[in-house]
Amino acid sequence: MTLVLPLMPVLVPLTTAIALFFVRKSIPAQRAIALIGTVTLGFVAAILAIAVHREGAPLAVQAGGWAAPFGITMVADQLAVILVVLTAVVALGVLIYAMGSLDERRESMGFHPLYQTLITAVCGAFLTGDIFNMYVWFEVMLLSSFVLITLGGERAQLDGAIKYVTLNLLSSSFFLTAIGLLYGTAGTLNFADLHLRLSEIAGSPEQREQSEHFLSTLSMLFLAGFGIKAALWPFFFWLPASYHTPPPVIAAVFAGLLTKVGVYSIIRTFTMVFDQEPMFVGGVILALATISMLSGVLGAASQYDFRRILAFHSVSQVGYMLMGFAIGWMAWDNGQKEIGTLALAGTIYFIFHHGIVKMNLFLVSGLVLKLKGTTNLKKLGGLFEEDAPLATVFFVTAMALAGIPILSGFWAKLALVRAGLETGHYLVIGVSLFVSVLTLFSMTKIWAEAFWKELPEDVERPEPATKATPGQLGLMFAPVASYALLAVLLGVCVGPLFDLCMQAAEGVFENTAYIEAVNPAIEGYDPEELLP
Repeated sequence: MTLVLPLMPVLVPLTTAIALFFVRKSIPAQRAIALIGTVTLGFVAAILAIAVHREGAPLAVQAGGWAAPFGITMVADQLAVILVVLTAVVALGVLIYAMGSLDERRESMGFHPLYQTLITAVCGAFLTGDIFNMYVWFEVMLLSSFVLITLGGERAQLDGAIKYVTLNLLSSSFFLTAIGLLYGTAGTLNFADLHLRLSEIAGSPEQREQSEHFLSTLSMLFLAGFGIKAALWPFFFWLPASYHTPPPVIAAVFAGLLTKVGVYSIIRTFTMVFDQEPMFVGGVILALATISMLSGVLGAASQYDFRRILAFHSVSQVGYMLMGFAIGWMAWDNGQKEIGTLALAGTIYFIFHHGIVKMNLFLVSGLVLKLKGTTNLKKLGGLFEEDAPLATVFFVTAMALAGIPILSGFWAKLALVRAGLETGHYLVIGVSLFVSVLTLFSMTKIWAEAFWKELPEDVERPEPATKATPGQLGLMFAPVASYALLAVLLGVCVGPLFDLCMQAAEGVFENTAYIEAVNPAIEGYDPEELLP
């Protein structure tokens, strides 16, 4: 059973998606199958996480019996399983919310199989041990997300989708070109094998300097491809141009998971493949992350639409994630292993926290849209008096995003700030603290305009497209309240999860266990011995 566990988070949603096509004419049947499949994914993710923790080392499976580096390798290490668990948690809540928020027309147009396909691709990207198969999962993710973002065919959706798919196709072009150059250099695309072969190339005295410069240049092509996926500056503008256009439940799963795949890809690829000049490459990533934090939060501060504010803040928070990775990577290379591990652990914890909190804020915006017909803050007001539970949930989640003690965001930012100060990145940390203040400003602006102030009497606002029944509102509110509670629990019970993040961070930097799990013959191998 342990041998196939790394495949299960991919096989479960994929099987669910296939099964859904056979009942595509029955919405109740689709809902039942989708719910069973998503709950099963949660159980599988939990079992996989427990197995990796008990094993104390990554679990790897070679599909088809072809040993690495020839076969398709799936690897579940501590970092991957944390993100697979996040995917399962996000997937279940969003699915329940969708049952209350989506109209029957969109559900009948293939939402459920497309959603399961998207979850399949996300899990596949987290678990793959091969950079070409990461590209394959990216393309599956792009295809399913593009159809989801256009589901319903409204003009605003199509406009946002064009920007979304254009930039992401450019990302795919960068990615595929970089893969071709990398294969031409190393003759392999397996992460573990790449690490060994490129270390040998870089270790050749006569070619060391030339090979390091070439690999660093090639890494910039990968950074461009992954940076678009992650919405890193200067590639971010597709995100605020598209995330406010689809139904909020679709934007929520995008905000909760998709940018995280880009961030994960940067972490995995640069630590496994391009670790020849971490001070230079890490410095580039740190500079882009710092500008991302500023550009995202300044964009959010200028907006007066609930969902546009959240979209710009997604850019800002990607900057936080990559700031922690860059600081940690450079510190580890500089011999500051403890502080480097802390910085990356802060990033991993931030990813988990942000996946829950930002997704939940988009879900809250969907409830506001369902109740009031708009997310324009100038046309909203009085929601605290009308719906105190919804206002409370928003307030808790917004404060978690801003990093108010003792909520989840506070601990993530505290780890990043401490790591930055101990490594001397005072300017970057100053920017991050300034960005935190502006994040709090944006969240209080939403609170003041939508929830606290009285409803404007002289402003016309559209009526909701459809009146929600109490049952629909209940399906929408239940996951929103659950995720707000989870944000509190992540803050109050920070210790166990942060310990796991520390273990994951150490495993990313000290990747011998990952390589051993994929190919036990670390010192070299005879290709003929690996053929089945």
